[in-house]
Amino acid sequence: MSDRVAEPNESVCPYCGVGCGIKYDADRESAVGWKGPVNQKGELCPKGAAAWDVVDHEERLTRPLVRVNGTLVEATWEEAFDRIEREFDRIVADHGPDSVFFFTSSNCTNEENYLLQKTARKLGTNNIDNCARLCHSSTVAAMGDRFGAGAMTNSLEDLMEADVYLVTGANPAEQHPVIFRSYLLPALKSGTKLIHVDPRENPTTKAADVHLPVKPGFDIPLLNAMAAVIVEEGLVDEEFVAERTTGFDELRAYLAELDVDEEADRAGVDPEDLREAARMYGEAGRAAIFTGMGMSQHHCGTDNVQTLINLPLLTGNVGKAGTGVNPLRGQNNVQGAGDVGGLPNVLPGYQQVTDDDARAAVAEVWGFEPPATPGLTEVEATHRFGDDVRAAYVFGENPAVTEPNANHVEAQFEKLDFCVVHDVFPTETAEFADVVLPGSVWAEKSGTVTNTDRQVIRMRQNVEPPGDARTDLDVLREFAQRVAGLDTPETPEGVFDELRAVSPLYVGMSYDGIGTGSQRWPFPEGATEGTAILHTEQFETGSKTAPLRVVEHVDPADPVEDDELVLTTGRVLQHFNSGALTRRSGVLMRMRGEDVLQIHPDDAADRDIEDGDRVRIENDRGTVTVAAEVTPAVRRGTVFTTFHYADPLVNKLTGDALDPTAKIPEYKHSAVRVLVDPANDD
Repeated sequence: MSDRVAEPNESVCPYCGVGCGIKYDADRESAVGWKGPVNQKGELCPKGAAAWDVVDHEERLTRPLVRVNGTLVEATWEEAFDRIEREFDRIVADHGPDSVFFFTSSNCTNEENYLLQKTARKLGTNNIDNCARLCHSSTVAAMGDRFGAGAMTNSLEDLMEADVYLVTGANPAEQHPVIFRSYLLPALKSGTKLIHVDPRENPTTKAADVHLPVKPGFDIPLLNAMAAVIVEEGLVDEEFVAERTTGFDELRAYLAELDVDEEADRAGVDPEDLREAARMYGEAGRAAIFTGMGMSQHHCGTDNVQTLINLPLLTGNVGKAGTGVNPLRGQNNVQGAGDVGGLPNVLPGYQQVTDDDARAAVAEVWGFEPPATPGLTEVEATHRFGDDVRAAYVFGENPAVTEPNANHVEAQFEKLDFCVVHDVFPTETAEFADVVLPGSVWAEKSGTVTNTDRQVIRMRQNVEPPGDARTDLDVLREFAQRVAGLDTPETPEGVFDELRAVSPLYVGMSYDGIGTGSQRWPFPEGATEGTAILHTEQFETGSKTAPLRVVEHVDPADPVEDDELVLTTGRVLQHFNSGALTRRSGVLMRMRGEDVLQIHPDDAADRDIEDGDRVRIENDRGTVTVAAEVTPAVRRGTVFTTFHYADPLVNKLTGDALDPTAKIPEYKHSAVRVLVDPANDD
């Protein structure tokens, strides 16, 4: 511990969307869990236990940096903000407000993200997005379309009442370990069955009763075939379908024409296993779906989730305990960043920017009306750097690592006239910055975050920022005033009160009401508690019914040649997102210091690859080198690695074909060649 004095105040883990309570412990000089609203026994995963490692890390940014003659040098806050103000004023005057783009942060508080999106809109643009675009935007789009809300339909507590879990495109045992161990595993031990849809066998699969190792990019045939079995074998909840859905006759006619065995074969799974899974789900009294980025990160991600939604609607598994569709969110505040308006098409509370009444209502609080034209998404904006987009403010994100087709992204960042990076470490994105502003980590800030099942939880400051650094809220308040002439509340609570005034989802909440517990949205004004289970009597669309939809398969964007394999990516227990934080933890790096490429023994033998060999993964977008892990855990024809490491930077290989609705890239299916690296012979 440095000479900064820390206090053990209840805060929230900065990593995944579970929302575990953590705080500083002076005896251990590290983070420990407290009995929060989610980790009710104070339990933490390895990342949470190592969360203090970044607080006093020697690489922390503590003073602003400005680029002089091509080199970033230390500067005062006044010098840094003078340059930011001058450049933003010039660019907006010359090219208009839509020439600026803002990256909000799924890793920062509701209050901070609210201020940044409000600043963008005061400046006159809806060009604001966050990394939800890269993980669950297709899930949100599909669920919003059908249900009227894109978040978890249920609470973690009531999901323990399910008879069957269908986990598709997610690996909660590693990716959301406290949810898995504290909520799902006790239910499984009490008799709940688990169906796991994933191209790999992983720690979640070990608890499964049925594993469907789907071929990446072929979820729609698998899900359509499951729906066909449900209809064919009389497992439809006829009463629910009649009262709460539309479009059943059309879907039934489509499914009747499907050959289940052929669709299973297209999806790369055994037809009998698929039928068993469909029966298990369809016969359950209560069946709950958990979905993740394996479903959403495709150029047909919205269609994937649209197909998935047919299953609970056919079987009546929505609107009651132990059911529904439950996206497991990635970063600790990716839910909240969207809730507060950190998206190009919605205002706080998911009110459309095109809605005249919504803009007028917000204007009554803000004193100005936000623009009515939706802005660019994150990847769309990056593609337009140097042309339509001339300046960017990157807050707490690392798009040079996390966006697809990384070589192209780097070239695009070079084209910007001006770039501000606001972060806690000198990230890969900061290499392209003209000004770098030091940020504050979880222990240095106060505010709220919203976890994966819609619980708003308070963070409390444990220690002051180091050196000359300021809290993120203070930095964003000065930025708002300098660039947009926007006066903002001075405290996190003041900002939250303003957020409540413009968001129907949060309107009934308060800091006192949250306390050391949580309040869950939607929380209407005057209510005593939020709504745990959505869609009980009617859907959030306002309608009693939701439509059943016919969805056709869409081929992956990358065609696969005979000598190629399909690369799919994901997360592991020890690291998180771009690794900017976790790779700076000595504990976590000792647990998993380098990446590997999982490859099936047959695919390895065909290429003379042995376990531990360095291999080269390449396609037309780039080349990376990594050690091979030869294992039957990954299906033949597919290879797997993570996106946590700057070297190898796997997103050099991923494509940037976008889903037409959600604009999410296709991370989960990239055609690659894998061969032994010649360096093995040295």
